[in-house]
Amino acid sequence: MFTDSKGIKRLKIGLHTHTTRSDGKKTPEEAAKIYAAAGYDAVALTDHWKYGEAQELCGLKILSGCEYNVGGGDARDAVYHIVGLGMERDPGLTTALRDDPSMTSAEKANIIVDAIHAVGGCAVLAHPAWSLNTPEQCMAVKNFDVTEIFNSVSEHGMSDRPYSGLIVDMLATGYGFQKPLLATDDAHFYAGDECRGMIMLEADAAEKMGLVPAICAGRFYATQGPEVHLERLEDGTVHLTCTPVSKIIFDSNVVWVRGRAVRGENLTEASYTPHAQDCFVRAEVTDAQGNCAWSNIIRLDQ
Repeated sequence: MFTDSKGIKRLKIGLHTHTTRSDGKKTPEEAAKIYAAAGYDAVALTDHWKYGEAQELCGLKILSGCEYNVGGGDARDAVYHIVGLGMERDPGLTTALRDDPSMTSAEKANIIVDAIHAVGGCAVLAHPAWSLNTPEQCMAVKNFDVTEIFNSVSEHGMSDRPYSGLIVDMLATGYGFQKPLLATDDAHFYAGDECRGMIMLEADAAEKMGLVPAICAGRFYATQGPEVHLERLEDGTVHLTCTPVSKIIFDSNVVWVRGRAVRGENLTEASYTPHAQDCFVRAEVTDAQGNCAWSNIIRLDQ
């Protein structure tokens, strides 16, 4: 736990990690030691089709988790990777569902999301850029709770698509899909893909609501290191504060508006006055070392 620049106590949490229980290169114990040493307060072990129970491992809080994948390797057959977090028990999903030829991948994905919810879990749309998900494919699956905007292993493994901001913005623009945004590792190799994507969750919200409900409610920012805090002021201005960075970007549904990109040295704040046509805004910052942080989306049409 640490206290941020605004005096808010936060928990450092990793929400997508693999071990030797599926295709990861470290045992659960080894992974837990790595994340504990990096100052994490909690991690979800999300092995493929292997439900992992909530527990404490090597002094680290482990959230229950699992990753379910459906669809072929060819993105023309929609590929969905869905992470279940905070499930109270095993939802009973097996690879028989994955391999069933009678259903489309979207039909299977909807079954998975419903099963995760049935046991009190949070359903994450994982690495939509890596999966080459189109907005239409994302919207064919109902009731995702959160989505990943950054996924570390997606630039360490079989492609170089770690960042899903374009898909996030298209979904928010044309489909009203404006979910909280996670940064995750999806660590498999432990060769630079670990401890690079995390969320900083408000500790007070986690205590009052529970870890997973606070995540679903978006009481965090996603980061590789920098802090980022975004709020809408009473006059309608969107104001950002952060630890020192070299770039601040405000993204919205309007393609081009002057003043949304700020570049310099040791920047710690910026403001944006929304355009009349803006229906949402989010922010991302990049520090001098290239580490990024992402705010959640602020809706402007409410």
